[in-house]
Amino acid sequence: MGCHAMSSDRVKRVGVVGAGTMGAGIAQICAESGFDTKLFDEYPESLEKGRKQIYKFWDRGIQKGRISRNQKALWSSKISFVDDLESAVNEADLVVEAVPEDLKLKKDIFLAIEGFCKPNSILASNTSSLSIGRIAKDLNRPQNTIGMHFFNPVPIMELLEIVRHERTSADVVTEVEKIGRLLGKTTIIVNDVPGFATSRLGVVLGNEAIRMLAEGVATASDIDTAMRLGYRHPMGPLELSDLVGLDVRRDILKGLAESFNDDSYLPHPLLDRLVSEGTLGKKTGIGIYSWENGVKHERDDLAR
Repeated sequence: MGCHAMSSDRVKRVGVVGAGTMGAGIAQICAESGFDTKLFDEYPESLEKGRKQIYKFWDRGIQKGRISRNQKALWSSKISFVDDLESAVNEADLVVEAVPEDLKLKKDIFLAIEGFCKPNSILASNTSSLSIGRIAKDLNRPQNTIGMHFFNPVPIMELLEIVRHERTSADVVTEVEKIGRLLGKTTIIVNDVPGFATSRLGVVLGNEAIRMLAEGVATASDIDTAMRLGYRHPMGPLELSDLVGLDVRRDILKGLAESFNDDSYLPHPLLDRLVSEGTLGKKTGIGIYSWENGVKHERDDLAR
């Protein structure tokens, strides 16, 4: 956490569109890294929830002695919360979109952003699997468009997956790599292929783990322990699926199956069933595991 010694000549001001868990986290690290940051959401309750998430993280850091009150005051001065899209992006050198994974929604928002922002602004999407080229297709300046896929929780996860489509300019890629380093992230660059590098591998592993659970190969916690201790994964694929959201994982799998015309990517019926029942993981209190009071418990009603 905190300001970094380097700075970006091109990017001083950042607008973040969407104040959900990801958007709030992205705005937080931008403010911490010295960028003048505006976080936008059209829903006042979402904007307030995002603001609370950021301040709760900082207050916890103060309690644990990781950050000082002066740091919090400095970072607070770098971020503002707005419910008007034009004022959020019209001065921004970089705009990061973090709205739900819906292609039409993202295309519409990018068109609106491009209409308000400066001609040389970089427009980035935090999508975890949708095509950047398709999002940018109707824009006047698709060369300024790129994917910046952060991971949850944004302030803690070290990776930034940068996604370039065939019309992204080399200058924009170089600048976004630099911004990633300023934000304290390790960057990887991938081409605009469905699922990129991370989601494609992650969801396939999670889907196979769900198949194994449904077939009674082992309990959820034993499958997760196998990957944590046997393969050094920091978190097992089933717990991670619950954390990300089973609906998000299902949608990515369906998108991959459609994009590659390959049914092997289709979500396992158990995953479909859990989503249709509204049990989406930690955020709903139950998914593959039960999450009573945020604590993980094994379910005994999922295996055959």
